[in-house]
Amino acid sequence: MIKINNIWKSIHSLEILKGISIRLEEKKNILGIAGPSGSGKSTLLRCIQGLEKVDKGLIEYSGRVCFMFQDFQLFPHMTVFKNITYAPHLKWKQKDEREEIKQRAYEMLKNLGIDEKALNYPENLSGGQKQRVALARSLMMSPDILLCDEPTSGLDISLTGEVGKLLKSVKNLGVTIIVASHDLAFLTKISDRIILLKNGIVEADIIPQQHDNPGEYLEKMY
Repeated sequence: MIKINNIWKSIHSLEILKGISIRLEEKKNILGIAGPSGSGKSTLLRCIQGLEKVDKGLIEYSGRVCFMFQDFQLFPHMTVFKNITYAPHLKWKQKDEREEIKQRAYEMLKNLGIDEKALNYPENLSGGQKQRVALARSLMMSPDILLCDEPTSGLDISLTGEVGKLLKSVKNLGVTIIVASHDLAFLTKISDRIILLKNGIVEADIIPQQHDNPGEYLEKMY
């Protein structure tokens, strides 16, 4: 469950979020956050994660939240395997726990189709492979809520489709996902609900399945 109640956020005296309220009750949902550049999408995600402090209002949620950054933020000096096990190792330090982490990591990489890249460094990965590593790193923390900031940025159409399939498979594991993206076509394919932000306010809140052409409907409001 996520409750966002009347949150306001300014950066350098510029109002980014202006009284945003969103309530998400169901688990295993994908909530899409759409909107043009500067609409407050990324700031909203950062406020949910606690990377930014709201000026006013309240954000409540239950469970563990993980953030998948737009630029991946993989450690360049660590292999893929080290990247996805670093944070869990800090949390679970017993020998048997570390063995479990190691096994989970290899299973995760195999499920995402990049197990053969386990010993590679980020510089030797494609954009799509980095995206999968970033997703694996987030999932290794067993999140209840996964926040994704522009997960298809810079990817071609085929890789965008793959990311969509991956996020849907994550949803089926019982994870609630909030995706911020300017790509309406992508959001309408994967989201159970889409909120359009414009100039820091909620301009629209729709269920894509209830619209004949949700992308066109939202695009008219940009």
